[in-house]
Amino acid sequence: MRKKITIPDILKMKQAGKRITVLTAYDFPFARLVDGGGVDIILVGDSAGVVIAGHDTTLPVTMDEMLFHTKAVRRADPKALVVADMPFMSYQTGIEDACRNSGRMIKEGGAEAVKVEGGSNMAHVIGAISSIDIPVMAHIGLTPQSVHRMGGYKVQGRNDQAERIMDDALAVQKAGAFAVVLEGIPAKLAADISAELAIPTIGIGAGPACDGQVLVIHDILGLCEKYSPKFVKRYVDLAPLISGAVKQYVDEVRAGEFPTEEHSFS
Repeated sequence: MRKKITIPDILKMKQAGKRITVLTAYDFPFARLVDGGGVDIILVGDSAGVVIAGHDTTLPVTMDEMLFHTKAVRRADPKALVVADMPFMSYQTGIEDACRNSGRMIKEGGAEAVKVEGGSNMAHVIGAISSIDIPVMAHIGLTPQSVHRMGGYKVQGRNDQAERIMDDALAVQKAGAFAVVLEGIPAKLAADISAELAIPTIGIGAGPACDGQVLVIHDILGLCEKYSPKFVKRYVDLAPLISGAVKQYVDEVRAGEFPTEEHSFS
């Protein structure tokens, strides 16, 4: 039986050169399955707004929705570290709001850390949250909550942007982040950042040199048809299996083949 994974464990994994595995989960059954597979970190992502709620972006997701999903994941009592995304406008409006809402995610949601998007521009927020002993995972590069500024989900850090993203990485580390997600940046830049930082880097569309990797669970299972980014590897295609099971159920009910005596009470 594996032990509970903590922040110090994640930091030690970088020092030991051990790759860190991260997957999203948004509810009790998936949290159990993901944790049973042995991941180190479960991210309760605001990606729930896209893969669960059907929005086109993560921007509509609310604190109440994130608390709902985080509570559901924590009820699975995972051994993995549970990190919850701070949704759009839950931390950008000032340090007081950021600390209060992060505290809610820990106290009410049961998260063990929070994730905040932004680099140098959010370093003061990361510092404030960290100063009240709430662990923060930063997120730089392609930050989905900044979709309108970026003009879509585009690779960041090419050409003259590389120095800015390196500065972002150094800023969030100095502010107290225990790890940083690098999303949608060139592999060479991610390798340089990973070598420069003392804290772990978690890549998503950032190449193989990061200290760990994160993907959305619905993407690796073939359950999200809204998009299919280049960096996603589909490990199984469950969509046709689920549709097939539903069709068989419908056919059997309509044909009077279900339920049978086996599924009935006497």
